[in-house]
Amino acid sequence: MNYLLKRVLAGLATMLAVSFFTFAAFSLISGDTATAMLGTSATPERLAALRAELGLDRPLPVRYGAWLAGFFTGDLGVSTSYSQPVRDLLAPKIALTLGLSLVSFALITAVSIPLGVFTAGRRRFEGARTVLNQLGMAVPPFFTGILLSWFFGVGLKWFTPGQFPDAKQDFAGAAVYLLFAAIALSIPRIAMTARMLRSTVQEELGKDYVRTAIARGNDRGQVLRRHVLKNALPPVVAFLAQTMAEIVAGSIVVEQVFVIPGLGQMLVSSISNRDYPVVQAIVVILALWVVLAGTAADLISQRIDPRLRLGGAA
Repeated sequence: MNYLLKRVLAGLATMLAVSFFTFAAFSLISGDTATAMLGTSATPERLAALRAELGLDRPLPVRYGAWLAGFFTGDLGVSTSYSQPVRDLLAPKIALTLGLSLVSFALITAVSIPLGVFTAGRRRFEGARTVLNQLGMAVPPFFTGILLSWFFGVGLKWFTPGQFPDAKQDFAGAAVYLLFAAIALSIPRIAMTARMLRSTVQEELGKDYVRTAIARGNDRGQVLRRHVLKNALPPVVAFLAQTMAEIVAGSIVVEQVFVIPGLGQMLVSSISNRDYPVVQAIVVILALWVVLAGTAADLISQRIDPRLRLGGAA
């Protein structure tokens, strides 16, 4: 319980620090919200009136406190470009990006863990395996996405590149579209995770306790499942959590390739339009995602290997 409490408190402290510095940065940057909203019609008098109306004339700590309270209640401010609540703008975008990220993570986990374990105890085709692994890590997701769009979209016509279906009208079409984007996003991470797990499993297989267990007549497969994987998984779990955090950042590029109207497109357009309330909200949401992924990784790792919990409590 102490370990869980420490991790939760550390996550909250990190989020507060990230949110404060993000809020401060966008508050101090040239061209504030009032200037962006008034545009070419801005005059000193109108700017002063609008800043007072929006509360921009208050001290930074007061404004941050109000924004933080609004964040926890779902009030993220108003977009200067769309004149709509940021919450309403981002809700469907978050759903799409989250769906893409979760499908990608499921693919990474479902493919890389069996692949890493399978190749750990086999030396055949070492050269071909190394080449494929290096190729998977080297090819960037945006290029893989272009190839998938060309082959399966233009060639086989399984989906129409650049035209994301409305999930409410064509759920199956939207799912297929997201699947190919998720494949492009997950291939490098599958290669990295499988390689890492293969190395950790091979390291554990070479230890004395494994040789002793097998020499006593224990089934090799049972030793692998009950003991080797238990000791080999914690660093891989931590890497998968980092992967879960980085998937969201990678999805920003992949969304551009597949023209998926998620957080990536909204972030790029909001930066171009200097829509700081939207950019600020997206940055904090992404930071929250990273903190949650890291905290979950620590909790899962110590669940798999309690020695990590004891080390953290020391």
